[in-house]
Amino acid sequence: MAKNRKFRLRKVKHAPAGSAPGLINIPADAGKPQILTFHYNESGCFEEQASSIEEMDKLLVKYENFTHWFDITGFGDKLFFEKLAERFELHRLEMEDVFAVYQRPKVEQYPGHIFCISRILWDTENGISNDQLSLFLIGQDIVITIHDFTYDPFQTVKERIRKKKGYMQTERAGYLAYALIDTAIDLYYPIIEKTGDRLDQLEDELVTDPKKEHLNHILEIKRMLIPVRRVIWQERDKVNDIIRSDFVLFNQNTKVYFRDVYDHCIQVIDQVDSYKEIISSLMDVYMSSVSNKLNSVMKVLTILSSIFIPLTFITGLYGMNFAYSNPLTGEILKRNMPELYSPYGYMTVLMIMATLVVLQLVVYLKAGWITFKRKQ
Repeated sequence: MAKNRKFRLRKVKHAPAGSAPGLINIPADAGKPQILTFHYNESGCFEEQASSIEEMDKLLVKYENFTHWFDITGFGDKLFFEKLAERFELHRLEMEDVFAVYQRPKVEQYPGHIFCISRILWDTENGISNDQLSLFLIGQDIVITIHDFTYDPFQTVKERIRKKKGYMQTERAGYLAYALIDTAIDLYYPIIEKTGDRLDQLEDELVTDPKKEHLNHILEIKRMLIPVRRVIWQERDKVNDIIRSDFVLFNQNTKVYFRDVYDHCIQVIDQVDSYKEIISSLMDVYMSSVSNKLNSVMKVLTILSSIFIPLTFITGLYGMNFAYSNPLTGEILKRNMPELYSPYGYMTVLMIMATLVVLQLVVYLKAGWITFKRKQ
């Protein structure tokens, strides 16, 4: 059985009560922003590095008539993000949500751009990490993603851009935003599959040899599925808003693909719900297995007790040791257990006790109370 795993959630530092809205709170341990940029169209794909807003502007001019993706990793420069918000006319409330890294998945439309938040769930050695991806779709040609996790879940999307696969080169930035959101949802599948394998393994072990550690594993999976279910429902609502909205930055062709993302959300929800039922059944199996194990122990103890009850009666009866003669008068008391002084009394009692044990075992075997497992 795998070691204990947990659903990791970072603690969020909120602004003091009554603070002005739109405050940008940079974590003290945040790393310096690293900007990886992609610029592509039907003619080619170019990958660059940038370190400032000025360099981003130069790249926009250099690759005019291209689709641009600025992937920003790290929060450790407040001035940079203030300039970013000013340059692309991002609302301060949006920037506040970017750095309050446990926002629910959502989509909001602002003048000239769309703001999306997605939850990135990915498997680590210590458990499942729940990170936030903030995405800005600006006009028809620019996508900006901001996050502080170093793990790169979008390698497949980047390879599609580099190798000109699919509709990346022909579609505008709305399709890129779809691809990133779709990838975030697809990351749920490996987690769900591993959870299913763990539940199958637990079921087999519970039937053969239930242990207390199995109950701990069941409760651990149950705790993990609660936030997963909550997040995937919110993702489904976000995608549904995109499909049913009048967002002009997502054209009708792109919204067709979002229907597929919506189906993926439904599939994950169905799997999580089915796993919840399996967990309930495994709890019942565990309790039944423990109860059956206890019943087997009680059965053995009861049989042993029933065997020793008549033996205890006989030994207790003859253990009273009444005197054979009156110590004062010397009179022989013939009715006071004469068997105690018989030369064959001890062996006779032992044979009677052995006979009782054999008779009881025969009766229990015929009644089916005692069974022997045959080695296969």
